[in-house]
Amino acid sequence: MTTDEKMTIDEVYKYLRKMRAAYEKADQTQKGRMLDDMERVTGRHRKSLIRLLRGSLERRPRQRQRGRTYRADFDDALRLIYQSYGRICAERLHPGLSDLATQLASHGELLLSESLQAQLATVGLTTVRERLRQFRQDEPQLPRTTPRSPNPFLQDIPMRRLPWDISTPGYFEVDLVHHCGASSHGEYVHTLQMIDVASGWSERVALLGRSYRVMEAGFRRILARLPFPLRGLHPDNGSEFFNRHMARFWATHPEVEISRSRPYHKNDNRFVEQKNSSLVRYYVGDLRLDTVAQTQALERLYQQLWLFNNCFQPTLRLSSKETLAATDDHPGRIRRRYTARTPWQRICDAGVLTPEQRELLQVRIDITNPRSLHQQIEAQLETLFRLPTKTSEDPEDVFETLSES
Repeated sequence: MTTDEKMTIDEVYKYLRKMRAAYEKADQTQKGRMLDDMERVTGRHRKSLIRLLRGSLERRPRQRQRGRTYRADFDDALRLIYQSYGRICAERLHPGLSDLATQLASHGELLLSESLQAQLATVGLTTVRERLRQFRQDEPQLPRTTPRSPNPFLQDIPMRRLPWDISTPGYFEVDLVHHCGASSHGEYVHTLQMIDVASGWSERVALLGRSYRVMEAGFRRILARLPFPLRGLHPDNGSEFFNRHMARFWATHPEVEISRSRPYHKNDNRFVEQKNSSLVRYYVGDLRLDTVAQTQALERLYQQLWLFNNCFQPTLRLSSKETLAATDDHPGRIRRRYTARTPWQRICDAGVLTPEQRELLQVRIDITNPRSLHQQIEAQLETLFRLPTKTSEDPEDVFETLSES
C-alpha cells in the first residue's frame, strides 16, 4: 500500500533499522519481496534501499553547509511589510506576501526587484514565522506595568469551602454586591450581604462606597441586630474584607473564625452568590445608586426585608444526598432531598436563642401582618426608584449614611 504522506529521512532510517535483521536472514526470493514492500512504504528506489541497508543507517553530518537562500534584502523587505501591516502573525501575512510587497512598491515604500519578488512568492510559512520571531526580538520591548504585590493580610487566612451540612448556625458566607449600573466610575452604593449556611438566615446593609469606615459600620450594624452569635465569616479575597483596618476590627472579636474562598472559585461562596440574585438583584435590579438618599432608602428597604425574608419566607435547604447506582433504566446519579422552612424556624430548632430573644422576636412576628409588610416593601421600592442619581461631580457625605442604624 502506497502512503499518501512522504516519510522523512529519520522515519526511513528508523523503519529500515527495524527491517534489517529480517532482511539479512531472508533468502534471495524473500529479499526481493521485502524490497518491494520497502519501496511502497518509503517511496525510494530499491537500489537506494539496498545501499542504505548495507550501511550504518545513521545520519551523517553535512560536509558542506548550504548557503542562505534569503539574504539581507529579503529580511529588509519582509520587515517593512510586517511593520506596515500592523505586525500581524505569519499565518495571516504569508498567503498574500507578494501582493502586499507589490502594493508597497507602487507607493514608493519598497524597491522590488525580480529576484526579491520571486523570493517573496516562493518563501515558506516556516521561514516567515522564524523571521518574524527574530524581528520581534529585535524590537524594543514596551515597559511592563509593575505587578501588584500580593495582599499581605491574606497570607494567614485559610482557604476553604464551607460544607453544606453545617448544623450549627453562625457560619456566614459574605459578599459585596455592586450597584454601579453600566459604569463603575466614581463612588456608588454597595450591599453587604451575609448568609448563614445552616439556617439560611440573611443579613443585608446598604453602604455608600466600600472604605473601611463604611465596611466596619456595616458589620457593626449586623452584629448588633443578629439574634444569635457569629461564629465564622467566609468572604472572597476582596481587599475590602482583608486590610489593616478590618484586621484590627476583627481582632476585637476573637471568637469569630475567619476563612476565605479560593481565588477564581465563586462556587466556594455558593450560598451567598445565589442569594445575591434572589434577595438583592430581584428587588433592586442593576440600576446605579450613588447618593446618600438612595443609600438610606435602600437601608430602610433592607430593614423591612430582614423580617420578611427571615421570618415569613420558607427557604429550601439541602437535607440529604444519596448516591444511586446505575441501573438498566437510569445512569448513576445523586438524589438530593430538600426541606422548606423559614430561617426563623431553623434557628428555633437549633436552640441558639436565649428565651428572651426568642420571645421578643416571636412577639414581633405575631403582631406583623405579612401582607401589609409586603405592601410596605413594594412602596419602599417605588420610593427608591423615584430617587434621582447624582447629577454633579460633588462628593456625597458618607458620614450621613453611618449614623443611621
